[in-house]
Amino acid sequence: MELVSTWTGRSACLLQQAMRLTNEAFAERLGISERTISRWHANPGMTHRTEVQQILDIAYEEAGDTVQRRFALLLRPPAPRVEAQALRVAIAVVLRGDEVLLVCRRGDGELRWQFPAGMVKPGADPSTVAVQETHGETGVHCTIRQQLGERVHPVTGVVAAYFLADHLAGEASNRDPLENVDAAWVPRAALTRFIPHEQIYPPILNALEASA
Repeated sequence: MELVSTWTGRSACLLQQAMRLTNEAFAERLGISERTISRWHANPGMTHRTEVQQILDIAYEEAGDTVQRRFALLLRPPAPRVEAQALRVAIAVVLRGDEVLLVCRRGDGELRWQFPAGMVKPGADPSTVAVQETHGETGVHCTIRQQLGERVHPVTGVVAAYFLADHLAGEASNRDPLENVDAAWVPRAALTRFIPHEQIYPPILNALEASA
């Protein structure tokens, strides 16, 4: 059994909770007024007078092992809250002259052309992921020119970070046959034949026009 060094309004109310007593019953148990108990609930940070500290010490000692264990659990600080992180992907829009790099994905019983992309793990740099995933999917080495922005993808619902990149080396080939059926360079002017115009992030179209 470990005694409480200093009783506060909060710890006194937790003892009440561990004993599973109403305000009236707890007040009667301690020999004080019910109004005083209510004041403890309203002021959890208050520190009790010496005589009240002694009364609570005695109540705790006489409560028994079951109540003391329950009280110890209630007294523990709450576990830090872990915030859920949104699923994020990094997407590379890789240019080679008048061509842009695409991959053809399998999924939901149909094939979809899209830009190379990869999942961003917590703590990872999205631009690095974009470069690495492009090479992993297509064998193409690229370098990031600029970030085009982020949005919630209208089809997948994940947070997508877009990067404009320049081709450095490598021919397009399907390096991930489990996920993709093809990888290819397509003319920029024909991009909307592969990806519907309304699904393309507007800054991508603006960047392609500016780079033409």
